[in-house]
Amino acid sequence: MSNIKKAFENKKAFIPFITCGDPDLETTAELVKEAAKNGAALIELGIPFSDPTAEGPVIQGANLRALNGGVTTDKIFDFVKEIRKELSIPMVFMTYANVVFSYGSDKFIKTCSEIGIDGIILPDLPFEEKEEFLPECHKYGVDLISLIAPTSENRIAMIAKEAEGFLYIVSSLGVTGTRSEIKTDLASIVKVVRDNTDIPCAIGFGISTPEQAKKMADISDGAIVGSAIIKIMEKYGKESPKYVGEYVKSMADALN
Repeated sequence: MSNIKKAFENKKAFIPFITCGDPDLETTAELVKEAAKNGAALIELGIPFSDPTAEGPVIQGANLRALNGGVTTDKIFDFVKEIRKELSIPMVFMTYANVVFSYGSDKFIKTCSEIGIDGIILPDLPFEEKEEFLPECHKYGVDLISLIAPTSENRIAMIAKEAEGFLYIVSSLGVTGTRSEIKTDLASIVKVVRDNTDIPCAIGFGISTPEQAKKMADISDGAIVGSAIIKIMEKYGKESPKYVGEYVKSMADALN
């Protein structure tokens, strides 16, 4: 059984996104521990990239701060290896195809498997081009997590049928960032997903309040939050783990 399935067992999953190395990896480690302690079901770890096309200004800022601070993919691998000694919570990387390519796909995915990363999300990888990484993912037992967007329309069933780990449903058009309201007809997207797979699906992009998260989790299996967490990190820096822990608890409690 994929470790990711455990995140969705008997509960709605709250999934926080954390950019590795913002402000530094020591703080990232504390953030991950606080999130796990306060009810996160799965943690998305962002590997910073210089051109994060799916991200709005908040997460772009976190990427820049981390890169300027000297974070590298190898340092992130070492950090995960260390934190895995303490935590068994499912964890996935979110990054860009270029990061994996330039590192060497086989080496990158093999290392993910060795350090206990359960899946990878590559928002700039079109469904039709996933064969680029799928053989290595299957070889090393790392789930390649697909995204479904409001524009996926007649491709939703096709993507759902081949899904692994969990499905990331993008709530709104555009880039990441908090939104005051989400207008997409997500229930109908989730229905198509449910008709084609029993793999869990979680909704992300634009969610920031417990009320929004609950609304999203009521129609799916969980909610993903990034920008609202990065804003807390930006405000409190090295002091942010305590505040992120409180925020995660409020969100996880709202979902269940």
